[in-house]
Amino acid sequence: MLQVLFDALSLGSLYALGALGIALIFGVMRLVNFAHGDYIAFCVFAMLWPSIDAAAIVFAGNLPTYLLIPFILAVGAGLSVLSEIVVFRRFRNANPATMMIASFALGFVIKYFLLMLYSSRPKSIDLWSNLTQQIEIAGARIPPLQVITIGVTIVILIALTAFLKRTRFGLEMRAAAENFTMARMLGVRANRVIMLAFAVSGMLAAAVGLILVTQTGTVDINMGANLMLVAFVATVIGGLGSLPGAVLAGYLIGAATVIMQVVLPPDARPFRDAFVYGAVIAMLIWRPNGLFASKAAKQRV
Repeated sequence: MLQVLFDALSLGSLYALGALGIALIFGVMRLVNFAHGDYIAFCVFAMLWPSIDAAAIVFAGNLPTYLLIPFILAVGAGLSVLSEIVVFRRFRNANPATMMIASFALGFVIKYFLLMLYSSRPKSIDLWSNLTQQIEIAGARIPPLQVITIGVTIVILIALTAFLKRTRFGLEMRAAAENFTMARMLGVRANRVIMLAFAVSGMLAAAVGLILVTQTGTVDINMGANLMLVAFVATVIGGLGSLPGAVLAGYLIGAATVIMQVVLPPDARPFRDAFVYGAVIAMLIWRPNGLFASKAAKQRV
């Protein structure tokens, strides 16, 4: 049970961070940013020096941890803000479907930019490999990375909650999420709020990328795609525009995935995801607006 608990919390934390990054942007701009998964890959590839023969030199080895983490977070924030300025700012008054298509296009641009620099071959990287060595706790084999992932996620959630509730910028973001037009009429600066939301979302993508590359030890152009899909599903389940709902749904999907892997017969385990998403369909039939749909989302429906 302890093994299952740590596995579920660790995987759920990863999904929760991804869903939170998507929900932040949707709450402010009503945009489902499908380029979020490519932000994750870009942040990880930022640790490699590009070279002509695609034999990348590990950049992570040249920076201590206390400099590497802020560097990658800054890369994620910078890429996300740049995408808002160059791409999404021009589509603010467009149909949501148009903005969604623009996010798909941006994701392809980022992916093929990385493909041009590094090729499609996955690359090995030794980043904090000692954190993946399992230690035994009460009969359970738990890597320290799982504990760190859970702890980091809790710290991020507490810090983000305090930021949204106790700072002026957080209040402006919450007001914009409820009614962006009214918030602007009351003096909220649209560009500042949106850029801040994109910066936080980019840093969350960078944090997810660091966790993923430490877990797998490989860097792959498509490494953020699967997580992006699960994070989007979690955002829908939690209720579009609801940050607590996105986090809770991420943990629920993580727990369901781990539990299905344990309880299903060995022959049925390859179809684990089918059972998980079947439960997602049943839940959405029961609550089409999600678990914690915002007032604005309910009005739109």
